[in-house]
Amino acid sequence: MRKPEILAPAGTLEKLKIAVDFGADAVYIGGSRLNLRAFAGNFTNEEIAEAVKYCHDRGRKIYVTMNVFTRNHDLKGMGEYIKGLADLGIDAIIVADPSIIATAMEVAPDLEIHLSTQANTVNWKAAEFWHKLGVKRIVLAREMTFNEIHGFSANLPEECDLEAFIHGSMCIAYSGRCLISNYMLGRDANKGTCSNACRYKYYLVEETRPDQYYPVIEDDKGTYIMNSKDLCMIKHIPELVKSGIYSFKIEGRMKSEFYVASVVKAYREALDSYWEDPENFEFKEEWMDILLKVSHRPYHTGFYFGKSGEQNYDESSYIRDYDIVGMVKEYDEETKTATILQKNRVFEGDVVEVLRADCSYFAVELKDMYDVEKDVKTNVANRAQMIFKVKVDTPLKVNDMLVKGKKTLELGDK
Repeated sequence: MRKPEILAPAGTLEKLKIAVDFGADAVYIGGSRLNLRAFAGNFTNEEIAEAVKYCHDRGRKIYVTMNVFTRNHDLKGMGEYIKGLADLGIDAIIVADPSIIATAMEVAPDLEIHLSTQANTVNWKAAEFWHKLGVKRIVLAREMTFNEIHGFSANLPEECDLEAFIHGSMCIAYSGRCLISNYMLGRDANKGTCSNACRYKYYLVEETRPDQYYPVIEDDKGTYIMNSKDLCMIKHIPELVKSGIYSFKIEGRMKSEFYVASVVKAYREALDSYWEDPENFEFKEEWMDILLKVSHRPYHTGFYFGKSGEQNYDESSYIRDYDIVGMVKEYDEETKTATILQKNRVFEGDVVEVLRADCSYFAVELKDMYDVEKDVKTNVANRAQMIFKVKVDTPLKVNDMLVKGKKTLELGDK
């Protein structure tokens, strides 16, 4: 059995570097064409070249999503685009439409092909069909249970990899094939322009009383009849490994740097701990604590456990108890001065927590704040992307993330 891969989302080059630095084995990105996140920070070919080098220099892999369902006009220039990606040295493309598979095999026969979850593969025979056509990896439909996934690994050749989502937002539509956004706003979810219409608050209207709106009551926070909880499988690493899934996929190309760093770190540590000693593996609550700090909806186990674990649509609101307030760009050990890139407002004297790839959270106090651009002392960093300096007694490292909770933290608190 091979050790599973932690596969992280990267909406920008900066997020890609963070994902790799915090422990991802591979990252997936969107290029300039044919991916389902039109509003993400999709990569130019120049950025892909830099991303490939950053990943490969560190022994990591990079996959490019091309998971739209193509129309005739999409076919123009597709071959040149795929050939260009292959020439840049990417490790695989993630596709859903047979036209892209056929084109890739014509113009870049050595380029690895992964079948997107959008293709809705829910049985091993279908997986075998795609594998015989040249697909190296099957990204399973999110509606699969563990019992069904075991049937895949038992009937497929070893060289056919399985990938599955293990963390992140869940879609109301079966395998993500949503029509609501297109119907309501003309923004096609299957072309990358989803409006997240399922997250809206809805009312009932009776046809003879068009101006009277009746709420569909669920709870005191609102009515969200199509809004699922977020997937979180951090407590079920043993089951994931034993299922035969090779690639543990994290959702979130539209999510923040803080999200990417936190989720990758939690799953990296949990998987490494299990792999080192499966028989004596014990779940650590600090892994869940890391995931609870990022913006999220209430967590759930999706469809993995069948009827007892299927999607739940209780509420829409995000839980946002923590914000990233800055990233360390430099630290002078002699003067104990840190140079910080501001991400959210933070005050002199605040006690913040530090998120770092290779250790647990720890707290530091920000003292003697100084505005670099204005060349003046200040008591608040309140401008976007502001560069400021602070005195910090505990040594910091470049790319440490400073995180602030909504409750006041005292130095020494955990």
